[in-house]
Amino acid sequence: MQRNGGGVGVGGQTWVLRRVRLTWLSFMLFFILVFFPLIAHYYLTTIDEAGGPDKRIFGPRPGGELCEAKHVQDLCRIRESVSEELLQLEAKRQELNGEIARLNLRIEACKRSIDSAKQDLLQLKNVISQTEHSYKELMAQNQPKLSLPVRLLPDKEDPGLPPPKSARSCRLRSCFDYARCPLTSGFPVYVYDTSSYPWGNYLDPLVKQAFAASVKSNIYVNDNPSIACLYLVLVGEILESSPLPSPSELEQQLKALPYWRSDGHNHILLHFSRKSMVQNFLYNVSTGRAVIAQSTFLEQQYREGFDLVVSPLVHALSEPNFLEVPPQVPVKRKYLFTFQGERVESLRSSLQEAPPQSFEEELEGDSPADYDDRIIGTLKAVQDSHLDQVLVEFTCKNPKPSLLTEWALCGEREERLEVLKASTFALVIAPGDGQLVASAGCGMRLFEALEVGAIPVVLGDHSKLPYHQLIRWTEAAIIVPKPRVTELHFLLRSLSDNDMLAMRRQGRFLWETYFSTSENVLSTILASIRTSIQVPAAPIKDEPAHEIPHKAGKLAGTDANLADNGDLDLGPVETEPPYASPCFLRNFTYTAADTYRAWNRAPGPFHLFPHTPLDPVLPSEAKFLGSGTGFRPIGGGSGGSGKEFQAALGGNVPREQFTVVMLTYEREEVLMNSLERLNGLPYLNKVVVVWNSPKPPSDDLLWPDIGLPIVVVRTEKNSLNNRFLPWDVVETEAILSIDDDAHLRHDEIMFGFRSVNL
Repeated sequence: MQRNGGGVGVGGQTWVLRRVRLTWLSFMLFFILVFFPLIAHYYLTTIDEAGGPDKRIFGPRPGGELCEAKHVQDLCRIRESVSEELLQLEAKRQELNGEIARLNLRIEACKRSIDSAKQDLLQLKNVISQTEHSYKELMAQNQPKLSLPVRLLPDKEDPGLPPPKSARSCRLRSCFDYARCPLTSGFPVYVYDTSSYPWGNYLDPLVKQAFAASVKSNIYVNDNPSIACLYLVLVGEILESSPLPSPSELEQQLKALPYWRSDGHNHILLHFSRKSMVQNFLYNVSTGRAVIAQSTFLEQQYREGFDLVVSPLVHALSEPNFLEVPPQVPVKRKYLFTFQGERVESLRSSLQEAPPQSFEEELEGDSPADYDDRIIGTLKAVQDSHLDQVLVEFTCKNPKPSLLTEWALCGEREERLEVLKASTFALVIAPGDGQLVASAGCGMRLFEALEVGAIPVVLGDHSKLPYHQLIRWTEAAIIVPKPRVTELHFLLRSLSDNDMLAMRRQGRFLWETYFSTSENVLSTILASIRTSIQVPAAPIKDEPAHEIPHKAGKLAGTDANLADNGDLDLGPVETEPPYASPCFLRNFTYTAADTYRAWNRAPGPFHLFPHTPLDPVLPSEAKFLGSGTGFRPIGGGSGGSGKEFQAALGGNVPREQFTVVMLTYEREEVLMNSLERLNGLPYLNKVVVVWNSPKPPSDDLLWPDIGLPIVVVRTEKNSLNNRFLPWDVVETEAILSIDDDAHLRHDEIMFGFRSVNL
């Protein structure tokens, strides 16, 4: 028990000692942490004040003594670095001030240069103005401005021209009144109503309807007879069942026409034939000074250079199906030549067993048809020789009615066309009677041969082919005198394929242009008269261009291929502002000089194609056929491309530029690239984009800025021929027609443009 109590007392004493120690330790720590720093601070402060300013330990020291302190060396280095940077900045500031001073001097010099350049520019403008004035004076001297002459209309009581010596002596110079057709008249034509004269009720209804439809579509027809240049009278074809008026009755009916004026000058009597046999009821009829246009003429009736031999009216109301026209190749067909016809007068002597007569004996015969006997014998001999496959038939199951001494047509038209489609050459034998200079039967054979591409071979050089005054028939047909029939086989075999293809192509052009439809036949008749009296054709009406608005602003890029101009040295080129070609400067020149070319040349890549058949080409009315890429000058080119060409031509013609007509269809990216390639092209006037797609361009499409106008034209329908329409936005004579995917270098375009103009 005592041990336990004693144990407790010793434990309580130990706990008291520990508490005293903790208290003392806490007091000592408080003293050290609080009072000791205060005492030390006080002591140190007293020491510095007692020792003086020179004996300070912790205060600031003079000079570089502070740098000796290790903890402030970094501050010293920073101060030195900042001082160096300040010195460098000061040096740069002084350098920039000097540069600014030098730039100010240059600015002042540039201002003085600008003032000097402005003065030089004013002087150049004055020189340009004087040069333009001098140029206009020279142009006025070389091409004076002409005003249209006042048209003098004849009086109502027109006395007419002096009567010719005889009816057969009529020519344009003696029987045509040029006063009614001035050069600036526009060639107005008045057409008599078929119901206004007695025989009009007996005309073939198909001919009347075809004539009326052709008149409505002709651009020269005018309703005012007082200013008319020509008067058209339809006199045939008369129905077979209708009674023909006697020559005296028909003559009186012609004189009763309202504007006949006693002699019928400036009248054209049209006799269209639809059959191979046509009654020439105008024979022995005094037609005065009226021009006769028909398919059948006797030598006593035909007036050379005045009357017109026209083609038959095969397609009266229905147009030919051009899709069924056979192709022009291959050149050689199944038969070398073919002929199907019958003439009783020839067969009567040719079927005799007597030996054939010589040409001299045939010439001494009474009938001129004796030549046909030798023709029959020669053609039969060629067929029997089997050297070439030919088809000749001189008897028909159902021959068509024909005139005397003329070869009748065999079978129906479809049967004859099937034979001609297999023929390289088609024989056309002229009537045996030399007095029959033109016949509807020969015209029908010629028409069918040209229609299917068989080259016509006309036996008989006395026969007059349609419009022979102006058409060079030797380019489309072979004309052989009848005495050379024995050499015909050799002649046909000697022709090369190139020559035959050229003749077939020319024949197709003549058929499509002048003979294929009733509209073409009427236009050809009128154009032949208009061309003969040298009246310029009416210009083609411009096609209104409905422009599509578009946003331009995309800078045209540089095509690497543009720099590759090849080895062609085209001489100097200069960039000129858009310049419109002068219009109607050469109308009368083309009319007088290019008449024969306009009649006879088939259209090609660079050939001219007139507005109406036989119309000479005018600056505002030319058309071009074909496709692809090529220059097509719509006026023939008066002037040169640029100043160097103007100087080469004597300096008396204006300069020329060209327009790019680009056809496109929903290929915007390709189109934009093609337009960019035209950037910087010399002599370019503008670009006309023919938008063939029914959908307009994208609203967000940015068109390239090539420095020249880009006109986007909306079309009514999608057609490749839209590139050939005479858009009114085209102001130049030369046109470069290309597709949107065509890639031409600038030197190639320049070479083509200069070649066309030269």
